Amino acid sequence: MAAMKPRTGDGPMEAEREPRGLIILRVPLEGGGRLVVSVNEAEATELHKVLAGAIKK
Repeated sequence: MAAMKPRTGDGPMEAEREPRGLIILRVPLEGGGRLVVSVNEAEATELHKVLAGAIKK
């Protein structure tokens, strides 16, 4: 049986575009692991607007 290796959240936040047009976002989590979200262009634009509004200027 293979040894179980813990998944860590260490590493950078990543975003990449797949050939079929989806954008894949990988966010490291504090407790370990990664949150993986796939969004289309319109959803990514909306997410950008929401995050920009939440950032203090």
